[in-house]
Amino acid sequence: MERPTRFEHNRYVGDKRTQVVYDLDTIPPEVLEELLEARTYLTFGPDTLVEARNRGYSPDETCAPTAAEG
Repeated sequence: MERPTRFEHNRYVGDKRTQVVYDLDTIPPEVLEELLEARTYLTFGPDTLVEARNRGYSPDETCAPTAAEG
């Protein structure tokens, strides 16, 4: 699945309702569609799982950390 234009420079996107972060490379299409429809998403800067965790977000089970993020 291709990333939506608004996320072309991001890898991780969070859901404000559930405090869960998703990897746009592995997110199920139906979850992404629902998230975009609800407009409750958030991106992180820097765009890392570490930053998402710092903001209180938990990674979705489909989120695999990169070697650098451990």
